[in-house]
Amino acid sequence: MKYNSFMLHNFKNIPQLKTVSPEIIEAIEIVGSVLPFKTNNYVIDNLINWKNVPDDPMFKLTFPQKDMLIPEHYAKMKSVIDSGSDKQTIKKAADEIRLQLNPHPAGQLEHNVPIIEGEKLYGMQHKYRETVLFFPSQGQTCHAYCTFCFRWPQFVGIEDLKFASKEAELLVKYVKDHKEVTDVLFTGGDPLIMKTKNLETYIRPLLDANIEHLKNIRIGSKALAYWPYRFITDDDADDLLNLFEDVKRAGKHLAFMAHFNHPAELEGDAVAEAIKRILRTGAVIRTQSPVLKHINDSAETWAEMIKKQVVLGCIPYYMFIARNTGAQHYFSIPLVEAWNIFRKTYQSVSGICRTLRGPSMSCLPGKVQILGVAEIKDEKVMVFRMIQGRNPDWAARPFFAKYDEKAIWYTDLKPAFGEEKFFFTDELNKFITPAKVEYNFE
Repeated sequence: MKYNSFMLHNFKNIPQLKTVSPEIIEAIEIVGSVLPFKTNNYVIDNLINWKNVPDDPMFKLTFPQKDMLIPEHYAKMKSVIDSGSDKQTIKKAADEIRLQLNPHPAGQLEHNVPIIEGEKLYGMQHKYRETVLFFPSQGQTCHAYCTFCFRWPQFVGIEDLKFASKEAELLVKYVKDHKEVTDVLFTGGDPLIMKTKNLETYIRPLLDANIEHLKNIRIGSKALAYWPYRFITDDDADDLLNLFEDVKRAGKHLAFMAHFNHPAELEGDAVAEAIKRILRTGAVIRTQSPVLKHINDSAETWAEMIKKQVVLGCIPYYMFIARNTGAQHYFSIPLVEAWNIFRKTYQSVSGICRTLRGPSMSCLPGKVQILGVAEIKDEKVMVFRMIQGRNPDWAARPFFAKYDEKAIWYTDLKPAFGEEKFFFTDELNKFITPAKVEYNFE
């Protein structure tokens, strides 16, 4: 199969779109002028059920929908486009809206960027003690874009909103200097959009440096779902798998962090063959997804998805909550509802599927998991814990919030039992003050 990508300027050439209404075409153009849109022929031909459009989950996952912009923003962009404005005017209007959509949630830009030799490394993040995130500059796009993606600012052409780095040498130096770092996660965009020869320029220096405390190389990718041929028939597919094997030979664990959002992405021979080839290298595939309204907000969908993953040899890893950025209002569901989906999913799968963790919010304090709802001292409360925290001591400590059936994010929560704040609040406020520029995980 030949790879093709359809960008916004020519999306109307997609043959299947001739069967949809003019209103849907208009919405794709208007919303796609603010939130990024890209797809390819594998998604078009294999993942979307065009007989079910516009209700098809994979269509909503990859094509902009009208309600992904609030009415005020949609009307503004429609007016600008309908007036025949030039590209610069359209971009200016879009940028004004983008800056209102919380482009860097959870303090990514303000609090997660590490410093080396007095300089901020904007191609890296270091939020949790053991794990450094690295954003290769050639990996700041994807085979197709997910409409919920919290990294949408990477793709919209505003340089100040991008994370990207070519500085492999600084990555090695930073990891060497920080003995607490055991994991480097290559992310994006999608690092597997790159040619293998480019990916090697980042991974091989880490292997050659023989850093004893570095144990795990992680690669976060949607390629298994959106372009499984990356591991089968692309001209450097074998080179990529050889690189994976070399990570193992160097004594490091390779964790392939695969993004699957719907069971449809696990259908077909191509994805099964791609998974087999990756597993043969000694890598382990862990899977993750947010729980998303319109896409996968049912226990039946999740149970089907993780059972398929286990059969194919993958390890279910995370159920996330849709982040507070971009089109969160379109995708989000209440935390209590997400917990019920998680609970019912657990009840309908066997033990080997129950490696799934969540529902988890990747928010300013850390990865906050809702454990359930309880009644304590005659008060109905929501029970939480952190899977990861900015301070490692916060992890696995339960805390309680007042029951709120409408809460969709941790900022909606109020402490239970008459408390004024959560146990981590004071320390978090000190941690994120502007004067706190160095990371100290002691």
